[in-house]
Amino acid sequence: MGASDSKLVFKKGIFRLSEEAEIPADDPYWTSFWELPESTEDVFTLFSAADIRRTRDNSLSNLETLLLVVTSRLLILRNHPSFPDPELAPERDALNCIRILTRLLPFLYEAEHLESWEDKFFWGRRRRRTRKASLANSEVLFDESKPEDDPTAPVPGEDYEDVKPLAEELVDTLIDLMFFSNFTSPKPHTGKSKVTYSIWQSGVGCNTAVASTKEFESNRSEILRLLLTMTSKSMFMSANILPVLGVKVITYMTTCADKQIILSVLCSLLNTTMKYNPASWRVPYDHVVFKDSREVLVTYSLQLLLVLLLYPVPETSSGQPPRNHYRHFYGRLHRPQDFQFLVDGMTRILNQPVQANTSYLPGSQKSIRGTPEIIMLFWETLQCNKRFRSFIVDTGRAHDFVVLILFYATEYKTDLAKQGVVRMCVFVLQTLSSEPKFGMGLNKRFEGQETLPVSIRIKGFQGTYADHLIISIYTLITASKGHLQTIYPALLAIINNIAAYLENLSASASSKLLQLFASMSSPAFLLANETNHTLLTALLESMNAIIEHRYSSNPSFVYAVFRSRKRFESLRTFTLESGQEEIDRQSRRRKEQASESRTSSSGRADSSDRLRSPSTSQLRRSTLTDVPEESSAFAIGEDDSDEEIENGPTSSRSSPPAQSSRTPSVSSSVDDAVPLQLRGMSEKARGKMPAGAPTFSRQNSTTSLSSPTSMSAPGGIGFTPSRHWIETWLPELPLHTILIVIQELGPELQQDAQPGRDSASVLQIIRKAHIPGIDPSPIRVHLFEWSPLSLGWYESLLWGLIFTNEMYVAKGTVGVWNGTKIKLFKVQESAAEGPTLLAPRGAVDAVGSNLVHRIGSLSLRGGAAPGQPDGV
Repeated sequence: MGASDSKLVFKKGIFRLSEEAEIPADDPYWTSFWELPESTEDVFTLFSAADIRRTRDNSLSNLETLLLVVTSRLLILRNHPSFPDPELAPERDALNCIRILTRLLPFLYEAEHLESWEDKFFWGRRRRRTRKASLANSEVLFDESKPEDDPTAPVPGEDYEDVKPLAEELVDTLIDLMFFSNFTSPKPHTGKSKVTYSIWQSGVGCNTAVASTKEFESNRSEILRLLLTMTSKSMFMSANILPVLGVKVITYMTTCADKQIILSVLCSLLNTTMKYNPASWRVPYDHVVFKDSREVLVTYSLQLLLVLLLYPVPETSSGQPPRNHYRHFYGRLHRPQDFQFLVDGMTRILNQPVQANTSYLPGSQKSIRGTPEIIMLFWETLQCNKRFRSFIVDTGRAHDFVVLILFYATEYKTDLAKQGVVRMCVFVLQTLSSEPKFGMGLNKRFEGQETLPVSIRIKGFQGTYADHLIISIYTLITASKGHLQTIYPALLAIINNIAAYLENLSASASSKLLQLFASMSSPAFLLANETNHTLLTALLESMNAIIEHRYSSNPSFVYAVFRSRKRFESLRTFTLESGQEEIDRQSRRRKEQASESRTSSSGRADSSDRLRSPSTSQLRRSTLTDVPEESSAFAIGEDDSDEEIENGPTSSRSSPPAQSSRTPSVSSSVDDAVPLQLRGMSEKARGKMPAGAPTFSRQNSTTSLSSPTSMSAPGGIGFTPSRHWIETWLPELPLHTILIVIQELGPELQQDAQPGRDSASVLQIIRKAHIPGIDPSPIRVHLFEWSPLSLGWYESLLWGLIFTNEMYVAKGTVGVWNGTKIKLFKVQESAAEGPTLLAPRGAVDAVGSNLVHRIGSLSLRGGAAPGQPDGV
């Protein structure tokens, strides 16, 4: 809207909505909504949230008429033979109708009292006058025909016909407009149909390059934003009922029976995302000055793709859930070139933040915000396409993803706003670890450790991918400040799944496993709540698998177990009294150390002071950072020595500084509702599963909300350990294999003990030793199962990412859901970030803005300088 007076006219028209009652549908006033605005910003800034709520609450009939006339106008334009034509069927009108609907819908979704009205208005039965009836009722000046001779005369009772609900017709129209000639797609050389259903980009399902323009891409973004807004009804539902009730718009889209539409939408969204290259050569800091319209399209494409793929279609009254066709066809991809295309696209985007962090000019490279969504897409691909899982494992590309996933998990492990992403990363690794060949491939030597970002680089590391993974899991457990308690079972399941295939485990990785054992077998941890012993059991099963299946290939690990023999032997005789005495002893020792520390250096405090003795107070949830480390005294069983087999100590990775939280930050209301861990399933049992049964099914998980949480770590509030409780699990601890190894190796290693004995000779003795009485147990794969609550957590994670990205996708000018009453997750305002070079404040405004403007105005090879900056 170029002139200020036209903006004033539009704003006055908005006021009229709430001030005047029952404006007729044929009033010319309504045309202003698609004729006056000239941009999305006009609609979102002039049509304020207060205006919408005032109209909704005081003049619902006017709001209903506005929705009807805008939708009708959009349908008329789509069916107009000349669309898009500047005079007869302007493109501007269609875009403004789309923008008005995008602006209004979230404020309808947030109003609980309008739920029945909304259902009737958008999904109710509709009837409209048939074409024959319309022709018959049209005004005719000279009619000499006899009624009985007129073939177009309507038969009584056939004046009206049933039509689709308004929401379905709107979705159909928007999908058609996604592929509309001269609006979002090039004009076809042949054929009369305006709707081409041609895939937007080359890649999956399309091998030829497709021409496009910035105007087409902008129009696609507008349509995708409205489709996302329509599906965002999810945001206004609680997480516990969302997977059960579902969202009608998404159900309608995912159960569409037209294969051509499904494949065209699926491939267009997928290829647009995978073809994006954020690391293409650019002028430094150009992302600060200019808005990348291509990135906006890629963001919306990826988000809508995930909304469609993740959606669990609710069960019908017959009990059989309809098929999600997007997920079905995505799971049927099988061509190696398609898998290579997906892998290259995902790694390109996931690598970009890693490269941006290593740039010589801090902040000069744009760091895209869609990496968590790419991780989510990778996880979905692993779950619904077993051929893809086999492809990345067989080609060795799984190693690249392991490193990248560990980077994001480690980078965000202490960021409260990113805990959902960290948990998702862990489940991605668990999904990968369910493939036997993945475990075997981890024995490959890890090259190029020095090229990794500092946050995941291990000083002096010379090991395999398995060593790197185990050390990283140890770091996630011990350095996450207890934020990842709900996924301790998943982290241990990863180790369990790969344990039977590990070879030549390094001394440093072996030491980390034994340090985990020391922490999980400590009285403070075991007595903290009623389920922590299951974590110890899972870790012991992993150790048994290494010994039973790869004993001779892992002498360093066996030697580490032998050096901790007193801990294993004492655990068998563990009692409630001895545990409480040990906790009291540790508490006194910490107090003495804290007292000495205060006298020598004020301000230092041991983090383990937070641990309370169960004999003196209620036991609370204990984290692994609260229990003694390997180097501290441990009463259950001391090591004979703390020396490492490898020369020099192995330094653990340092935790990165906490990142400044974004505004706003999003936290899920179901943070602890992660997928449930299942008991290990043997390969033989997996082979007996029905041929069509998916490995990671979610359809059978939405019928009940009372699924028990297996191997979880609930709070210890109100829990008091007892002798009877200890007797229920202590005799069941799988210590048999480890105790036999300690018993058999004891005489040989102690007999040959010498003060200066070479480590190599010890390992050789272990490697050649024959241990009778150890029979390899069946290899078990630890999977997870989706429950309604975990699906709610997953949906809330996705929509939280969509919400936060919308805040930045258009430099904050749009914000579809800004200020709405969202139920799916909590939106918490945080302190604004301080001034930086890219966002100067106060006295440095002039200098910083001038610097950024100069960098953005560079002219290369005689090219025209860019326009004025949009703002910093």
